[in-house]
Amino acid sequence: MSWKVEPLPEGGIFFFRVLAENEYGVGLPAKTIEPIKISEKPQPPGKVSVVDVTSSTVTLTWEKPEHDGGSRISYYEVELAPKDSEAWSLCASGKALETVVTNLLKGEEYQFRVVAVNDKGKSDPRQLAQTVVTKDLVIEPAVRPKVSTYSVQVGYDLKIEVPIAGHPKPTITWTKDGAALKQTTRVNVTDSARLTTLTIKDATKEDGGMYSINIVNTLGSKDATIEVITLDKPGPPTGPVKLEDVSAESMTLNWEPPTYTGARAELKNTDFKAWLLVKDAIRVDGGQYTLVLTNVAGSKSVPFSVKVLDRPGPSEGPLTVSNVTEEKESVTLTWEPPLIDGGARIKNYLVEKRESTRIVYSNVDNKCTKTSYRITGLTEGTIYYFREDSGKYTITATSSIGTATEEITVIILEKPGPPTGPVKIEEVSSNHVTLSWEPPEYTGGCQINNYIVEKRDTTTTAWQIVSATIARTTIKVSNLKTGTEYQFRVSAENRYGKSPAIVSPTAIAQYPFSVPAAPEAPFISAATKDNMVVEWKPPTNNGGSPVLGYHLERKEKNNTRFKTTELEEGIEYEFKVYAENIAGLSPASKVSESTVARDPCDPPGTPEAIQITRNHVTLQWTRPQYDGGSAITGYLIERRKHPDTPLEATIGGLTSGEEYSFRVFAVNDKGKSDAKPLATPVVVKDITVEPTINLLYDTYSV
Repeated sequence: MSWKVEPLPEGGIFFFRVLAENEYGVGLPAKTIEPIKISEKPQPPGKVSVVDVTSSTVTLTWEKPEHDGGSRISYYEVELAPKDSEAWSLCASGKALETVVTNLLKGEEYQFRVVAVNDKGKSDPRQLAQTVVTKDLVIEPAVRPKVSTYSVQVGYDLKIEVPIAGHPKPTITWTKDGAALKQTTRVNVTDSARLTTLTIKDATKEDGGMYSINIVNTLGSKDATIEVITLDKPGPPTGPVKLEDVSAESMTLNWEPPTYTGARAELKNTDFKAWLLVKDAIRVDGGQYTLVLTNVAGSKSVPFSVKVLDRPGPSEGPLTVSNVTEEKESVTLTWEPPLIDGGARIKNYLVEKRESTRIVYSNVDNKCTKTSYRITGLTEGTIYYFREDSGKYTITATSSIGTATEEITVIILEKPGPPTGPVKIEEVSSNHVTLSWEPPEYTGGCQINNYIVEKRDTTTTAWQIVSATIARTTIKVSNLKTGTEYQFRVSAENRYGKSPAIVSPTAIAQYPFSVPAAPEAPFISAATKDNMVVEWKPPTNNGGSPVLGYHLERKEKNNTRFKTTELEEGIEYEFKVYAENIAGLSPASKVSESTVARDPCDPPGTPEAIQITRNHVTLQWTRPQYDGGSAITGYLIERRKHPDTPLEATIGGLTSGEEYSFRVFAVNDKGKSDAKPLATPVVVKDITVEPTINLLYDTYSV
């Protein structure tokens, strides 16, 4: 006989028993001796891969099965077989997802497969896609950094992944500025078969420098060098600030440049020379500089100018159209010169026009030297667009031999358009916000140098710069005030200027979870004249963060104020409770039922069952010796079901005629009790009773 029991929860553990029933009732049960776990054999392991091969070993890795069948994977078995053979044999087993198969024959070709095993059995095998020939691989070491220079803003993370190769597996060593790299919880190196990775968390200016990678195996050694540049605001000017030429109306202040300039500008000195090195110069680096030399004999200073040469910026708009006439079919255009001349005098302007029915601009004049131009020869009633910017131009050269034409493109370089929004708020915490955005659709004709991120407290209109040198399209804005609402804006900047900004939605610097829900109303489980035991259940929702503790308040029933003074006998009290997590206090619970501070009455006498039937019990008890100072008004009677732990056992496997002693232990989750032995030994034998018949009457009538 069999019966399918369903549905049952996967991973559940059950005991079962079966009882037979006939028209006269249900018989005794047959029970499972051991608990049964609801599970099945696992699915096959995931992809199997070869990590390493030598003349006598193969290193394999594999992925966990997608499903373990409801029971934890006990171990994995690895099997091998010669190529084109089905004679599989066990070669390794273990709990890890990797193994080294040893004692293989050099030059042989093998197949491999992996099986997952749980307490229900073995999975189907997952076979390696290709066969493996056992031979020593010989590969010279190689290290190939993707780029030679990395920049990181102070306070941000940097991860440098460098591809490597080599067999036998090379030894990898990192150094910084000629010394062995000291690894910490903030700066560490991890190696894999194909990569060596340097991770720097919360970069500081000291993390800048030259990093070298050396990899070595038996075939040789290779080196690579990477420069890490840390970008930061400059240090303070070097003091003290000197007051000179003090008079009644004025004074002169002198100070020294910062010793730390933010890493883009660097000072170098020797006995006879001094250098100022500015990396990636931009137009604001131009200006007047002064070199000051000082020793014990005195001081000398030399001023010098630095001019940063660049292409001019766009002409300032708007482009104004005036003097529109019908007679001469002409208009006059005027504009303002560029704010940025690129460090050289503007030589001329290019002026173009386009009819509204066309999509191509035509050249009007490419030698205009003024900031105005009168265009003639226009068609009456036609709509025109004008620009003094760029487009495609055609150059025609003519000689007695013939004509040659070449098309060239002029690219207008100007400040970029705004970054592409919206500004996304990726992460919010109590003191930082992570923002992201997309690059501008229009770059101004050249590379975007950096983004400028600003913030403002929404209670003010003043914007503060968070970073003006961010190169990526994401930033972690730190050092925010918890509970304050902020708004952010982002501008793009190239060498010609700063774009309009895009503005983010507002965000409150707060934990990504809320305060807990209110606990349930507290209740008083015990009370005396000077103390009460107050209990409550945890909140149904902890707000996403564990509850750290509770705040309990009480008040006299007819008072409106909660206080924490000692209890007074005879006073009626009410309680309420708050839950607290890292985000703060929950709302208050409902107020408890009021309870009077007085000693409770004694318990009644021990109840006795004086009458028992199949569906009821009659109990009796005596009055309490002490009524607690108040007349007894009634009694509460409670019941609970006795644990259905069986109080009998059938013991099999005994020998007929033998005498046995027995004892019984009680067991809970803390261990076993002392034993209680059976009073007398038992001889195992079948009990026989002679049959007897007792008739009530000798004769019956029907």
